[in-house]
Amino acid sequence: MFNALKKKINTAVGKITEKVSQDAEKENIIAEGEVESSKYPPEENLTEDLKKVEESSEKEEKKESVFSRFRRKEAEDETLEEKVTSKPEKIEKEEKSEDTEAGVFSFIREKTLSEKDVDDILWELEMSLLESDVALEVAEKIINSVKDDLVVKKIKRSSDVEKYTRKALKNAISTILDVESEDIDDLIQEKNSKGEPLIIMFVGINGTGKTTTIAKFSNFFLNKGYKPVIAASDTFSAGAIEQISHHAEKIGVKIIKHKKGADPAAVAFDAISHAKAQGKELVLIDTAGRMQTNINLMDEMAKIKRVAKPDLIIYVGDSLTGNDAVEQAIKFNESVGLDGIILTKADADAKGGAALSIGYVIDKPILFLGTGQSYEDLMEFRPEWMVEQLV
Repeated sequence: MFNALKKKINTAVGKITEKVSQDAEKENIIAEGEVESSKYPPEENLTEDLKKVEESSEKEEKKESVFSRFRRKEAEDETLEEKVTSKPEKIEKEEKSEDTEAGVFSFIREKTLSEKDVDDILWELEMSLLESDVALEVAEKIINSVKDDLVVKKIKRSSDVEKYTRKALKNAISTILDVESEDIDDLIQEKNSKGEPLIIMFVGINGTGKTTTIAKFSNFFLNKGYKPVIAASDTFSAGAIEQISHHAEKIGVKIIKHKKGADPAAVAFDAISHAKAQGKELVLIDTAGRMQTNINLMDEMAKIKRVAKPDLIIYVGDSLTGNDAVEQAIKFNESVGLDGIILTKADADAKGGAALSIGYVIDKPILFLGTGQSYEDLMEFRPEWMVEQLV
């Protein structure tokens, strides 16, 4: 799941780590060379100074008398004794000098990241995100966030580069996925305390797996001990009514349906009445799959909303369609208002662009991911889980 996007992110992390480490190594070599050369004078100056000392010494020796040489010898012996006596103090001074020198090199090895270090590679990562169907505004936000976290960061070891880069990416993606969400269990309890069912309306276009998702959703809450009822409000075709009826029968859920061509809003109203009469906690309203550009069908959906007064409207989108799923969600949100998202076929989605983008773009949470063909293949979406999948 999301393997292609994860691979691209890991490639970017590797490139940043390699580039910064190589640049830091070059800077260290240059800096260490400058420190070493500053400790010693140039070789030609050293040779010249040595010649001057030797010539001066020869002149002094010629002037010295035998008695003077004797006195000089005594003085040298006394100096030697002083040196032996004060040896520990000398060693301590030398050790301090070495410590200072080590401190200098420790500072030299510290690398401060600049925009130059990461710009090219982050640009490549942005292109990779766009290729993975990540929305442009999301890709830009991730890149800018990573850059802000990394630039001016002081790195002491090359191994830290990877750690800081991964942390910056995790922070960026977490921010993108951090969309406020209400807990459906809490909403059910709140409605039931008033003697009413929680009403959820499902919308989306044809072919996204909306009907199967409603069956999975029913099964998910059946396993939690709730009693749902399904409203077959997709009366546009007989096949749609038959399909949802088949799923309801297999999982053991009551379905309310009318004939083909009946008023979809009337079907939803009857399902709500049944739930109230029978003390059922959930009403799940199926609607006709439609293109977001079909004005008449969108108006029909708005009528179901007026009659049923759903507590939640959930958009069901196909994660494999990438940016198309995002654009569809925008249109549905503008027409009827969305409260949450379910993405289907996430198990086959290598890119992950829709999952990363859709919630941020319309500011609505992803609630569930469809992960297979069976009724059990529906998982609650957790932002931290997706961050770990990608970075």
